[in-house]
Amino acid sequence: MAAQATGTPQAGPAAPAGGGGWLRDQVCEGLRDRIITGRLKPGDRLVERDVAEDFGVSRVPVREAIRILIGEGFLQAVSQRRIVVRELSRQDVENLFDMREALEVLAVRRAAERRTDAELDALALLLAEARAATDAGGPERLSRANTAFHAHIVRISRNELLTTTLESLEGRLRWLFQQVDDPEPLWEEHRLLYEAIGAGDPEAAADLALRHVRHYREVALRLLFAEPARPAGSVG
Repeated sequence: MAAQATGTPQAGPAAPAGGGGWLRDQVCEGLRDRIITGRLKPGDRLVERDVAEDFGVSRVPVREAIRILIGEGFLQAVSQRRIVVRELSRQDVENLFDMREALEVLAVRRAAERRTDAELDALALLLAEARAATDAGGPERLSRANTAFHAHIVRISRNELLTTTLESLEGRLRWLFQQVDDPEPLWEEHRLLYEAIGAGDPEAAADLALRHVRHYREVALRLLFAEPARPAGSVG
């Protein structure tokens, strides 16, 4: 399926031809959002001409955006002329959760050690938005709210390398945040994380974060592959 049938264009009125970085970023964010929210599905084909027309830009920023999204793992070059939305395998998802488990546990620990009152106030607002999104029941809003909550914890950790590493995974993690069939327990886990960070208890916060990620791994794997996650440390 070509990308022209994926919904309302993100770019609005036709933009000037050219490959400016802002045009590339606009197309990249628009395509990424469509993949994350399911408007572009695994196996759907992207045709440069159609995407350029859809966003009102030339093919140059489209080509650059596609190259970025291939690097991020959202798209796959099946051949020189055929680009499709990549289907994540079980191993891809397991690898993402392995990274999340290692990095977010560290982020939560550091956040509990370094948080300020202003940062906690901002985290409380994000937790409230996640509560509202949970009550509303919209998966896209919920995924954005939960992503924002976790991203702020990473900022509170004040570890630039950790922030940069997790930012490179943000799009794929946001996609995973949509693989939820019962968001209530996940919100409750976020509330407990907030309280542990606020109490300045890095050990409790790290333990909660580890259990949170492992619970979420089980939920996502069950929904995506209809089978339980492998026990930690298993092979094969």
